[in-house]
Amino acid sequence: MTAHPLPEDPAAATPSWVDDVLFTGRPTDICLRLPEPIDKGTLLRMVGAAQARLAAAGLRPGGAAALRLPPSLAYVVHLLATWRSGAQAILLDHRLTDHEVDKALRRLGPQVVVAPLRAGAGALRIFVDVTAGVTPYGDGPAGSPHAVIQLSSGSTGPSKVIGRTAEDLVGEVHRYTRIDGVALPGERIILLPSMVHVLGLVGGLLYGLHAGVELCPPERLSGDAILAAVAAQDSPATVLGVPFHIGLLASTVPSGPLPQLKRMTTGGELVPATVARAFTDRYGVPLGNMYGMTEVGVIGTDLHGAHRPAIAPAPGIRVRESGGELWVSCPANPYVGLADPTRWADGWLHTRDAGVVDRDTGLVTIKGRLDSQVSVGGMKVDLTEVEATVAELPGVTAAVVVWDDGITGYVQTDGSLSEDTLDKLLAERLAGYKRPRTLHLLDQLPRTTTGKLVRSAPALRDAAS
Repeated sequence: MTAHPLPEDPAAATPSWVDDVLFTGRPTDICLRLPEPIDKGTLLRMVGAAQARLAAAGLRPGGAAALRLPPSLAYVVHLLATWRSGAQAILLDHRLTDHEVDKALRRLGPQVVVAPLRAGAGALRIFVDVTAGVTPYGDGPAGSPHAVIQLSSGSTGPSKVIGRTAEDLVGEVHRYTRIDGVALPGERIILLPSMVHVLGLVGGLLYGLHAGVELCPPERLSGDAILAAVAAQDSPATVLGVPFHIGLLASTVPSGPLPQLKRMTTGGELVPATVARAFTDRYGVPLGNMYGMTEVGVIGTDLHGAHRPAIAPAPGIRVRESGGELWVSCPANPYVGLADPTRWADGWLHTRDAGVVDRDTGLVTIKGRLDSQVSVGGMKVDLTEVEATVAELPGVTAAVVVWDDGITGYVQTDGSLSEDTLDKLLAERLAGYKRPRTLHLLDQLPRTTTGKLVRSAPALRDAAS
């Protein structure tokens, strides 16, 4: 690796957008409670120290750092340090297997990898106590000019690589400031979704830093812990999460009044009407709805719960309906290394979501996915990716993966596999939230008269029984 002199000041090559947008306000302003308060001055000093560590490991302006960290202070610090170093941040979900991560690293070629050296115990903790290590990986520049790279499973083939520029991220942060119902300066966000993904990253971390809103993850992922985080301070609090988190709160009985609770806002998937009613009946505050995609961020909202299930396009976003599919304005192709006119063309992103746009009001109603993506606990999973992984295993001759009250795999084998062996092989290749909850081994999978595999869940259940 070519040696480069270290800058005397880690902030010497600071891109102005980080400080101008995220480190506004006073150094004494509290920005995080973990549960100890961390002010912006302290956070900035930690980021500067991380910049020096990244540079010592080989990160240069125009390079890339891959972050494989669970939600933690270490993640926040190294993400901001990467950007202040003038480098690209590649976000890898910490739940991915080594097999999945190795494939991503070979594909994206970062200069350094940031991963845990030590992590505190507690699988149900929202934020983890992590000691991060920085390891050199490559010496080439980033593969694109984007500020952040995220991986998203496509409806066919390998994972899509999605890139967003600094200008795009800043534009979305400012878009949030114009949405009626978001947390206001001096208030709090009880942060539940992962900051590796767009809702937690922009709607939580970046917006909170910019707007002067405290980010307060609960100590544990439970209804009682979420309510305790709401009650911990006197300032108004918005709970930000996904429908899975609504269920936690809807099934939890508060021990007393919660005047601090302003609303809950969810994204990631459609919320069943019964779940929404259970939440509002219990807490008496709005359950806001937010619709977005990794490619463009927030697309539409209904934070007062006035239009459910419809949403209003976010400021500056245009949504149109074409052949039953929703298209969203997107000036540049968000896909790195992919020129697919079926996903993006002429300034429009084809969402692969079914929906309608009301001609009179402009309100948008999402009807569900057109492709094979499903949501597991708020995490998007592409069944095509899961199916391809199963089909590639030794001893598997054919496979169909469907959503049938959970990810369900129907597998045709050569007789050499058991369900336990198959599950162990998948555990090496797929993150836990992607793996089939149920596996059925069959001598023959049902096929159509033309030889195609049948994908009807009832037909597959009948074949398995």
